[in-house]
Amino acid sequence: MSGSISPLAPQSYASMPALRGVRMATASAGIKYKNRTDVLMMVFDKPAAVAGVFTRSKCPSAPVDFCRANLPHGAARAVVVNSGNANAFTGLKGRQATALTAKSAASAVGCGENEVYLASTGVIGEPLDATKFSGVLEQMHKDATGDFWFEAAKAIMTTDTYPKVATRSAEIGGVKVAVNGIAKGAGMIAPDMATMLSFVVTDADIAPAALQSLLSAGVDPTFNSMTVDSDTSTSDTLMLFATGAAAEDGQTRIESADDARLASFRAALNDLLKDLALQVVRDGEGATKMLEITVTGAESDAAAKKIALSIANSPLVKTAAAGEDANWGRIVMAVGKSGEMADRDRLAIWFGDVRVAVNGERDAGYSEDAATNVMRKQDIPVKVDIGLGNGTATVWTCDLTKEYVAINGDYRS
Repeated sequence: MSGSISPLAPQSYASMPALRGVRMATASAGIKYKNRTDVLMMVFDKPAAVAGVFTRSKCPSAPVDFCRANLPHGAARAVVVNSGNANAFTGLKGRQATALTAKSAASAVGCGENEVYLASTGVIGEPLDATKFSGVLEQMHKDATGDFWFEAAKAIMTTDTYPKVATRSAEIGGVKVAVNGIAKGAGMIAPDMATMLSFVVTDADIAPAALQSLLSAGVDPTFNSMTVDSDTSTSDTLMLFATGAAAEDGQTRIESADDARLASFRAALNDLLKDLALQVVRDGEGATKMLEITVTGAESDAAAKKIALSIANSPLVKTAAAGEDANWGRIVMAVGKSGEMADRDRLAIWFGDVRVAVNGERDAGYSEDAATNVMRKQDIPVKVDIGLGNGTATVWTCDLTKEYVAINGDYRS
């Protein structure tokens, strides 16, 4: 964690209510960081329904493999997360570390190893000494408390400068339910389940298959629409748990994602996912600006997204933002290289409300001062109209500063 908090950090943090059916504890196991918590344990009093979305990396970490194997079982009693070591590209040792952790967690909680979920974040390629925290899980299980969301978010940070928390409420069939979430991520963040780690819990009573549909649909316009540096982590994990405690208030269990009673919950979940995703972008390593890039008029929504990501991932676009330079030629470049259909003579570009280019050339009323004023803001909306069809997409990114190079140049030292 760097000394200074991102200038784009939230002014205040959500007040996180305890959520029925889940308790948490953190510990300092000294995995990489001295004098700070680096292990999180979540315990579900009864088996919770579980859903997950993971990295599309072809080099996934051992914990990602472990979670994928357990997911069809559909029930969770414990989650163990460590920061400081990703347990990725660690071969047989990595699998042994996950096996030991799962065994220790199952023994502490009194559940099956197929009801345990694991996640690790930090340096890739370093063997993880799971004995460091396998011994503390018993005590963590005893200490676990419901009112601990903020501390939980802190324990999973690596280069993050602030903990990421969000909460929403909704109703299902007239019964009030809550959704809480935490996330971590600041670098190695790019679409394909683009956060390093995020854990979301609701007290709603929703079956695993319905929960999975909600989560899979919810990631596309949120976590999979953001990019800090175009690099997809080996460890990306987003999990959603439903404790079912709202059944005590008379909430009827939801079996299908098509159930009309899910409307309020779906909206709350999607809003919470977007909130967490944007907090990750706003903590992009070294970030001083956030860019919201909207592409309209593409051949399809998928084409629009590809063009938007081409812009968002361009180091030249991102460095121009860092330097507050309204260099719209770099936007033209990024549209042109995206591989999607574009017509140079129909292209229009806006920075904020200032149209800088139209019909494939500089706007006749272009004002460098007006465009530069937009670039001086912390939040910079960029809009590009391709002029070919009805495809639209929005993605979020941050600028690329000298600080990003400094953070990542000495990450392991």
